[in-house]
Amino acid sequence: MLEYAITAIVCMITAIVIQRIYKKEHNAAGKKEGVTGILWFGWAIFVWGMGACITLLAVKGLGVSPSTSWLIYFGVCVSLLNSMFILLSLPSIEHTGRPSAVVRFVARFTEKEFIFLYGVIMAMLVFVFFAASYTNVAIDSALIWLIDIPISILVALALLQALNKAFFNRQMRFMVLPSTVLFILILIAVTHRIVPVNKVPEVLNNGTWELVGIVTAVSFKFLFILLFSILLYSWKFLSEKEEKESRLESVLEQQHRLRTRNNELLRSNAALEATVAHLGNELHQLRESSKIELSERQKEVLGNLALLGEQKSYTEIAEAMHISVDGFQAHIHQIKKVLKVSGTSGKHLLIKYAIENDLLRYATLGPGTR
Repeated sequence: MLEYAITAIVCMITAIVIQRIYKKEHNAAGKKEGVTGILWFGWAIFVWGMGACITLLAVKGLGVSPSTSWLIYFGVCVSLLNSMFILLSLPSIEHTGRPSAVVRFVARFTEKEFIFLYGVIMAMLVFVFFAASYTNVAIDSALIWLIDIPISILVALALLQALNKAFFNRQMRFMVLPSTVLFILILIAVTHRIVPVNKVPEVLNNGTWELVGIVTAVSFKFLFILLFSILLYSWKFLSEKEEKESRLESVLEQQHRLRTRNNELLRSNAALEATVAHLGNELHQLRESSKIELSERQKEVLGNLALLGEQKSYTEIAEAMHISVDGFQAHIHQIKKVLKVSGTSGKHLLIKYAIENDLLRYATLGPGTR
């Protein structure tokens, strides 16, 4: 009964701790898959602990023999239930490799669908084995473990593959050895249940063979909890690392956006400064131009030029004003000098200045002047 006592204490305490971790991660809005995996791993360990508690209570408290049929049947049901919870937890073990066929099969269904399918199949098998062994006294009740052995081996193999891939993916290759040891211990433990004592090699007596069963059963449960704890904390570490990297990327992205925005603002500011400088220059010119004093005759010349300059030459305008061409051009020269106008576009600039400064009112010629 030492096996059941140790299993009950360790598994129940571990299950309570795992459930608290699950609630904490669930409230922290962690990854749904990883959090769900914690839940199912916790249930698997809880089933081990509860099964050991009930068995210990039946044997020590009620005086039931460990070889009693219904107690063996109960042990088989506990093991099958434990296998189901482990299967449900396997898809949550994160790695970059291709999942095994067992994991892909489990992932095809929702959790409720898989529980229903697994429960129906196992219930039919258990009923057939229970009925056959219960009604036929010639069949050893220990053979009922034949239902659990292939399931346990399949689950152990899928667990081994998932753990190794996860540890490889997390640069923890040294964990391959304990994972393999866990698989071997599970094989020994499930085989020990159905191998009769008289089939054991002569080098092992009954006490030694029983000790092998106790040691392997307790060891693989301890190792399973240890590996799961390492996997859980490595998952937690990676999640925190990914979260920090995500925050860093977000900060860097925000910094890049701010830098880009700052460059845009600098360019806009430079353009604005150039515009302000240009407006200031124009304002200065406007102020300077407002200080310009033109004679009445010069205003008349500019007014007539603005009125007829687009259609007529200087000579034609001079003739219309009844002054000499040299006199007209002398006025134009003086006006350009006062306004600081030069170049080939001087005539157009004078016309523009006259229009903008309302000098058309000084024109003495009419639009129809020839």
